[in-house]
Formats: sequence, C-alpha cells, structure tokens
Amino acid sequence: MYTHKKDIITKGKPLSETGKALILVHGRGASAQSILDLANYLPVQDFTCLAPQATNHSWYPYSFMAPEEQNQPALDSALEQLEALVKSILDQGVKSEAIYLGGFSQGACLTSEYATRNARRYGGLLVFTGGLIGQQVDTSKYKGDFAGTPVLITTGDPDPHVPVSRIEETVKEMEKLGAIVTKKIYPGRPHTILQEELDLARQLLTSSK
Repeated sequence: MYTHKKDIITKGKPLSETGKALILVHGRGASAQSILDLANYLPVQDFTCLAPQATNHSWYPYSFMAPEEQNQPALDSALEQLEALVKSILDQGVKSEAIYLGGFSQGACLTSEYATRNARRYGGLLVFTGGLIGQQVDTSKYKGDFAGTPVLITTGDPDPHVPVSRIEETVKEMEKLGAIVTKKIYPGRPHTILQEELDLARQLLTSSK
C-alpha cells in the first residue's frame, strides 16, 4: 500500500494576485494535468487553479464503497494532501469562502469526503460523479458548518462506479451541515462530464463572489 508525496501543479495568476483558489482533484488513472485541462472550459481567469497529483495516479486502491480499511493508508494520506493544500492557501491570507474544490470520479469522492469532514464556508464544491467514501456512510466523521456553501453534485443513472443511492446519502449529509446542494442525475449518461454539468459549474463559479 502507498502514501502520497506532495506534488501540486498550478495554472493561472499567483494567489497573491487573485485571492481565489480552485483546487481540482483528478480521477483514478488520470493526472493533475488532465483535471487542470478541465479549467479551460470554466470561467477561471480570476482564479489560481491548483491540482495535486496522486502517487500511482490513484488516490486509493479499491472502490470508494469498499470497507475503508482496505483503502488505507492511501486514503488518509490523500485526505492529508488536501488538508495541507487548503491550509497553505489559508496561510497565504485567502479566506475559506474564496476556496473552491472540485473533482471528477475518484477525485469527486475525495473532494466530497474532505470537505464534509471539514465543513466550513467554501466558495463552492463541484462534485462530478462522486460521493462520500466508505462501505456505509459514517456520519460521525462529518463535522463543521458549510454555512450556505453552494454544491453541485452529479452522476449518471446507472453509473458503473457511483450508485445514485450514495449521491442521495451524500446530499443528505451535506445539507445537514448547511450546504446548498444542486443535484443532477442524468439517465443513461456515460462516466464523463457533460456540457450541461460544465454550464452548471460555470454558474456556481460566477454567481458566488
């Protein structure tokens, strides 16, 4: 089993100029560069985009719905990488409400798990086909107050990796902690990101200043 080394690539102007960060988390088998390319389709000219790279191109070895111990120590290490990145942005004087997090597939699972364990007022969350991690949702792990953070969460029905039932559980947990969630389920959609999802993401990134 593996842990992750700090490896972050960035795009856009430096944080000292933008004061706004978008953290993008790649999926299994993908790369930080590939998820940063997603930013080309989003209105992020006034954001600093940051993408951590998973060791072995995977944040954890098994399904996000496997018993959590099977995904250790990689999962805890992945969550620590996100925590360290968020902390470094906060330490540069950026407020949490100017930090946005997004991810696709395994990256969306990691994004939702990290943010819900550390609920606070973020700028927004873009959860493209992912949900909370674990064989069952362990609500005791999730703490804090999203304080109205806007969240976009999507999946296909059926999706080969992410069942709709887990999306529903994730929405419930996030709303309990004060998030404002927009949920979109796309019948028959393949495991990808649709133009409509990008349009909704654009709205989220431009509406909350």
